[in-house]
Amino acid sequence: MQSLTLAQAQKLALLSQGLPTAGVKGSSYAKTLNTFEQLGYIQIDTISVVQRAHHHTLWSRNPGYHPKYLDQLVADRQVFEYWSHAAAYLPMSNYRYSLPRKVAIKSGQQRHWYCKDRDLMKNVLARIEAEGPLMAKDFESKAHKTDGWHTKPTKQALENLYMQGDLMIAERRGFHKVYDLTQRVLPQNIDTSIPTPQEHGRFLVLSYLKAHGFGTIQEMVYQLKDVKTSVTQAIGELVEMGEIEPITVNHQPYYACVKSLNLLGKRLNRKQARVLSPFDNLLIQRKRASAIFNFDYLIECYVPEAKRQFGYFSLPILWDGKLVARADCKVDKKSATLNVLHLSLEPGLTNTDDFMPALEKELQAFARFNQCEQFHIVKQSINVG
Repeated sequence: MQSLTLAQAQKLALLSQGLPTAGVKGSSYAKTLNTFEQLGYIQIDTISVVQRAHHHTLWSRNPGYHPKYLDQLVADRQVFEYWSHAAAYLPMSNYRYSLPRKVAIKSGQQRHWYCKDRDLMKNVLARIEAEGPLMAKDFESKAHKTDGWHTKPTKQALENLYMQGDLMIAERRGFHKVYDLTQRVLPQNIDTSIPTPQEHGRFLVLSYLKAHGFGTIQEMVYQLKDVKTSVTQAIGELVEMGEIEPITVNHQPYYACVKSLNLLGKRLNRKQARVLSPFDNLLIQRKRASAIFNFDYLIECYVPEAKRQFGYFSLPILWDGKLVARADCKVDKKSATLNVLHLSLEPGLTNTDDFMPALEKELQAFARFNQCEQFHIVKQSINVG
């Protein structure tokens, strides 16, 4: 059994994630699609104190990225919106693997958030079929005040139809979803056959290991329902087939793709700093980030202000193959300034003479990405734990 040091594991995780920056040739549009194919999903989030998480994550892998590329990929039916462990954009090539959840929700085996008003769902679906793509605001109904969601019944109907696969998101306008019939959104050549549990399990294992280099069963099934049995069976089959193998990282058991382990022979760019989104694929599983990178991270926008240690929207910073700092950032549109309200350095960061110039170069690039002309560090400290 192969044993990796933490340093090797960190390198393998970063190279699998395309960080600091993947050396992929081609146009920025092609690089953006390649990121989807490599990572498997890009999480969507609504917080907008800086550029939203899905755009930020794509930019972190491709400095030439522009939000228009994601819009174009959706328009070209190369990616689509659905649910991974959370709301996400996914490559259209993986569409059929979204079907088990949709079938389970439609049959009642799984439940999403809202109770189903089937008559209203039928009426909403008929109207979209007759009129074409519609947004929630195109339907008039009052929000329920007693359901805990305070969401309009028609919005709930749209989301239920979307989650069970009758509707898809054709586009977004001002971040508002535009719903249309699935058959009008799907490309004609897309595979719509429902994968068997064995196929689904293998897909989940191999796609996770492709994106992360190595992982545990718990990491592979993170926030996914009713897949642990098929994933466990797939791991046994793939080990027997020689496609994956058990390894240890810091004496802890993991699985890795045999092909992924070859990445350890590649060079890792350690001089480039990268400002990451809190919802970046690299660290969305906080326990993994702590175990592999010794980086205990909590997004504090959900923490009362008085109890925040690092700030409302503190962004992890990658440098020298490690997570070495975090920056609470906010765009000031009036002055076109990216304000770093609090830059906190990790105690393990000792070579600040090399780090700070790399960080300043990255912050300037991040400022431009956020349509700012400059950045300003307001406060700096060392995280003493």
